[in-house]
Amino acid sequence: QVPLVESGGGLAQPGGSLRLVCRAARMITSEFRTYTVGWYRQAPGKQRELVASILDYVSPNYGDSVKGRFTISRDNSRKTVTLQMNSLKPEDTAVYYCNLHRGPPPPGGQDYWGQGTQVTVSS
Repeated sequence: QVPLVESGGGLAQPGGSLRLVCRAARMITSEFRTYTVGWYRQAPGKQRELVASILDYVSPNYGDSVKGRFTISRDNSRKTVTLQMNSLKPEDTAVYYCNLHRGPPPPGGQDYWGQGTQVTVSS
């Protein structure tokens, strides 16, 4: 098991910003680089959905609802993935989960998940 340490999240007003950071604390850099890293979210009563993901040397992939507002980046030397969330909307409220994936597309392959961090957008 690979522990993923998430930080950030919390409460923001509509139109505001938050930043989420996830670190694969015990993974060596060379291994971290082989994973697609990303963020998923799950709102109450809804299925978990992809927010954004990024593989080394490949353009990021974003969910349609966050395109143009969220930016994902990775720092392989620090083994971190960051999600910068701007222009937040109430519908962005959810628990956000960090994910590392390698191999065939989901539901196949190998996955590691963070414990989840709450993001609430409300005035």
